[in-house]
Amino acid sequence: MSDVPVPRPRVVCLCGSLRFGREFAAERERLTLDLTIVLAPEATDVSVSDPSLVRALGELHLRRIDLPDEVRIVNPGGYVGEATRREIAYAHSWGKQVTYLHQPATDDS
Repeated sequence: MSDVPVPRPRVVCLCGSLRFGREFAAERERLTLDLTIVLAPEATDVSVSDPSLVRALGELHLRRIDLPDEVRIVNPGGYVGEATRREIAYAHSWGKQVTYLHQPATDDS
């Protein structure tokens, strides 16, 4: 255990399309070096075709959104897809602060 006192760190959950893997990694690294706890979905090399597993993974990510102080949308070029829009709506419904890597391309996000 360290003798260095650390105040409660900020907790951020990353959301967005996993096709932006490099951007997720860069934002995770930036936030970690800023002493932030980062929650994010994990990309897998396995294609998930089982609909019940797909739904369960979506629910798991909503539980991540329950935990943080902030939900950060990783959206290069302002892209926000349908699943991410649902996550944003869920975060807003719980009063979570939602921020964006880039300004959304449309006003409906």
